[in-house]
Amino acid sequence: MNTNADSAVVVQPLVEVHDLSKTFDVSAPWLNRVVERKPRQFVHAVDGVSFAIERGKTLALVGESGCGKSTVARLLVGLYAPTRGRVSFDGVDTAATFKSANAQTLRRRMQMIFQDPYASLNPRWKVADIVGEPLREHGLVAGTGGVSSKLREDALKARVAELLLSVGMAGADVEKFPHQFSGGQRQRISIARALATQPEFLVCDEPTSALDVSVQAQVLNIMKDLQRKQELTYLFISHNLAVVRHVSDQVGVMYLGRLVELADKAALFSTPRHPYTRMLLDAIPDIHMSGRSRTPVQGEVPNPLNPPSGCSFHPRCPHANERCRQERPALQRIKGVLIACHGVEEGRI
Repeated sequence: MNTNADSAVVVQPLVEVHDLSKTFDVSAPWLNRVVERKPRQFVHAVDGVSFAIERGKTLALVGESGCGKSTVARLLVGLYAPTRGRVSFDGVDTAATFKSANAQTLRRRMQMIFQDPYASLNPRWKVADIVGEPLREHGLVAGTGGVSSKLREDALKARVAELLLSVGMAGADVEKFPHQFSGGQRQRISIARALATQPEFLVCDEPTSALDVSVQAQVLNIMKDLQRKQELTYLFISHNLAVVRHVSDQVGVMYLGRLVELADKAALFSTPRHPYTRMLLDAIPDIHMSGRSRTPVQGEVPNPLNPPSGCSFHPRCPHANERCRQERPALQRIKGVLIACHGVEEGRI
């Protein structure tokens, strides 16, 4: 290997997303459209998103509700099929793999932690069954062939107990039901279930938004410890910028289905470039009373059924001009930051 200072080591990202889009048909039933003479309606939930995540790193996606963050998450793990674009995992096209005989192998390598721990766990199953389900599904239970079912169940419970211990719970919890746990404990069970297949990539869809602040910190610390120990790669979705600052390496800001800024965490929080990113950061309470000028987020997110022309943020942007109203900005690298803004490109902002 060439180790000269001039040579650059090219690191292949674990996850690569190129021009990813998802359109949903939200039209009224056919007869209603005929009687009322209304056309079909479509929502572009995700509209041309591109990013990459290096192995062992965390990319956080932030933005207001309805901006397409959760849709991106479901596209990555195969719960939705993309309308356009491509997702690569370790150099392999996921859409094609999910339709092939290797789908189960790929699903074993990527898992998802859902937002609501009260809805994502089956209330009629014990923890041993909830966390043990992926072990059974992927054939990861020790002891097969002539081994009795009793020994297999014992091996399964022992493995589930190990997983519970790894997320800070007791091995004896395997015999309990979800209603016997608090919200934070239920989310730990969800994390244990996601870790059961020993994945390399975890998609975390607002995993702490339903929890109290003190419990959020405990769950986030567990996730960071697990990342260090198991070299996990995370896509972390949140609307809480304080949480994002704690867990992420890179931050992508989404607005109305598009990425408007993508930068390293330090750069984004210290010198935000896009007007929307600035407004989001200005909405964070200033506990140090620094006295710096702040521009709170103004206006409402436009109707996704009828998005604005040009830059989708222009109705709320104090720097918008005629070009912003007519021409959609492309995501381009400007001074080391990927940004979609005519004002930054032109040097007006």
